[in-house]
Amino acid sequence: MNALIDILASAGLWAAVLRIATPLILGTLGALLSERSGVLNLGIEGIMTFGAMIGWLAVYNGADLWTGVLIAALGGAVFGFLHSVLTVTLGLSQHVSGLGVTLFASSFAYYVFRLMVPVAGTPPTIEPFKPIDIPDLSSLPFLGPAFFTQTAPTYVAIVLAIVLAYLISRTPVGLAIRMTGENPHAAEAQGINPMAIRYGAVIAGSALMGVGGAFLTLSAFNSFFPTMVQGRGWICIALVVFASWRPERALFGALLFAFFDAFQLRLQTVLSGVVPYQIFLMIPYLLSIAALAAMARRARVPQALMQPYRRGER
Repeated sequence: MNALIDILASAGLWAAVLRIATPLILGTLGALLSERSGVLNLGIEGIMTFGAMIGWLAVYNGADLWTGVLIAALGGAVFGFLHSVLTVTLGLSQHVSGLGVTLFASSFAYYVFRLMVPVAGTPPTIEPFKPIDIPDLSSLPFLGPAFFTQTAPTYVAIVLAIVLAYLISRTPVGLAIRMTGENPHAAEAQGINPMAIRYGAVIAGSALMGVGGAFLTLSAFNSFFPTMVQGRGWICIALVVFASWRPERALFGALLFAFFDAFQLRLQTVLSGVVPYQIFLMIPYLLSIAALAAMARRARVPQALMQPYRRGER
């Protein structure tokens, strides 16, 4: 019991929670934005992988870190445009298109990486984002090292969650997105172009997914390897349901999963040799499934989600 209390009282645990949560926050916000407009984007896993690769590759070839983030966003946006063409314009299955984007983006990322980077025993590295030392706040006991020594993309992700929550619930643009996701024909009757709204939401959401992937190579780590996303994209899809399609709840859900993950990593060191490490690896997913099952019953799905829209048809 004392060991558990020591883990919970450790500033390192809470610092790790914010770091682990950052790509989940960005990916979940991207998926949520897309689904709010009525389009399911299962391409998130591949888009995050491509964003991680292309952002890292840009910096490896001389670009600064923020340019790498921008290029990762543009790379994600390109795949979002592809998904939009297939699902919004052509009305194809959103499931099939999304899975196709994931397979294509992941494979293309690995191909470009191997094409541009020579094979070496040790993966090449870059100089990643450094933690920001916030005057006065970073020196606070416990709170400083726990919450105020993160890299810039972590703070950007939290601000984006707040901004997106305000945009969706309090602005005309957010109303148009919500109306398109609920009833695109009603939106059309009000002078809104549902196809344009869906294109914009999917492309912007995919850009956020690309940035979420870039965080892994430009901040959390300093190199790229093809399997580094490790299912985070699928976790983001589940977190959208957990959040009931609300950005503020998505932020909480990402932090909750990150807490489970960071906690099990430290628990392994305490109970090493007593419990198989595979049990600890399962803990975040088991607890997340339990939380998802509890929250999903009350979740209200956008009524037009996964429904193709044809202008003039009902």
